[in-house]
Amino acid sequence: MTRQIRDEIVDRVRVPGSKLVERDLAAELGVSRVPVREALKTLVAEGLVTLRPRTWAIVREFTPADVADLNEVRSALEVLTFRLAADRRSRAGLERLRAVLDAELAAAQAGDEAAARRAAADFHEAVTAIAGNDLLFEIDTLLRSRIRWLLAQHENLDHVVAEHEALYQAIARRDVASVSELILAHMGNIRYLDDPTWRDDDPVLRGASHHDEDAVPRR
Repeated sequence: MTRQIRDEIVDRVRVPGSKLVERDLAAELGVSRVPVREALKTLVAEGLVTLRPRTWAIVREFTPADVADLNEVRSALEVLTFRLAADRRSRAGLERLRAVLDAELAAAQAGDEAAARRAAADFHEAVTAIAGNDLLFEIDTLLRSRIRWLLAQHENLDHVVAEHEALYQAIARRDVASVSELILAHMGNIRYLDDPTWRDDDPVLRGASHHDEDAVPRR
């Protein structure tokens, strides 16, 4: 139940802002309202659904500031994850990563965009597993659904596959330096790490700073 609704959100079957009414979902999925209610609670906690008190839930509409925040956190985590994976990869881990990458390639070649995007997200999760850091894996689990949504926004699937192939080869060679460069280029987020004032140049995000000295402290 939860997985089905989650996949439909990530795969854009349920678009941002669309209503998620317990009664309607229960009828659509052929279940009672109880599992639907529990699924929606889980998806709220994962950051994919927003509750509207006394009415209904909606598929979360990520603002530019939301996406920027997620990219900032993801940038730092991904660099660490891929560096650790390159340093610690095992033969079994590489075999698993190769299988995921082959599935991504096959889906992209077949024109199955939803499957290719899911496999692309699986690739990143497999790298996290290879990194061998339990705390990092725990943090990844908390953000996983939002990151899968973010990764699903990519349109050029062939380009993503090619970059994943290069990352795989660098991990296989234990080439930590190359992995660092490749993952930053893959995310296109170098400025998030190198320029803490990058938001100031963006007319949409300029007001989204979390460090406004004139802001009134929350109580």
